Amino acid sequence: MVRRPEPPAVVANNTAKPSAAIPQSTAGFDDISGKPVLTEFGVASWYGPPYHNRTGADGTVFDQNAMTAAHRTLPMGSTVRVTNVATNQSVVVRVTDRGPFVPGRVLDLSMAAAKAIGVWRPGVAQVKIEAFAHATNDPAGRWCVQIGAFKSEDDALDLQAELMQRYKTAKVIEFTGPTGHWVRVNPAKPDLAHANEVAQSLESPDPAALPYVVRLD
Repeated sequence: MVRRPEPPAVVANNTAKPSAAIPQSTAGFDDISGKPVLTEFGVASWYGPPYHNRTGADGTVFDQNAMTAAHRTLPMGSTVRVTNVATNQSVVVRVTDRGPFVPGRVLDLSMAAAKAIGVWRPGVAQVKIEAFAHATNDPAGRWCVQIGAFKSEDDALDLQAELMQRYKTAKVIEFTGPTGHWVRVNPAKPDLAHANEVAQSLESPDPAALPYVVRLD
């Protein structure tokens, strides 16, 4: 599943105190007893319908009731502990998808994970993200640049044609989804440095369609 940008979250008028977190089993996740390999802070949102039961970026079927998340750059399968900064509630999730493709957001939680740490009702929250070592992935990774979403298919096709001329050794594809049209550039050398170079050189015909550097594996 190619993650699309979500509309701005609707903040509910909810002043109730957060309920106590239910203890979560971490069976099947990577070891989280050691030091995280990455820690970041940012805004998390959540997603469910219409992505429920659709294939995620890792090839598995997305279950909005499972403890999973979407991140643009962490390796697929990574175990991540997410803590709501305001409530100190935490949940352990696995990265199975790519996103969020919204400026200013760093993580998309499944609906169940969002409910577990008090993100579901407000829609977004400041979180602490702690990623733990996942030995089955190449640390260097395979990277691409994703541009969208375009409201006009013509804009996406025009950009695709231009990029195919500029990046003759790269694979440039155009695809559509519920929120618009996307263009993706897979550099001939799919490392992070080359993906960053492509992203920095891009000019989109639609100012709302921004380039995102995305890890593929």
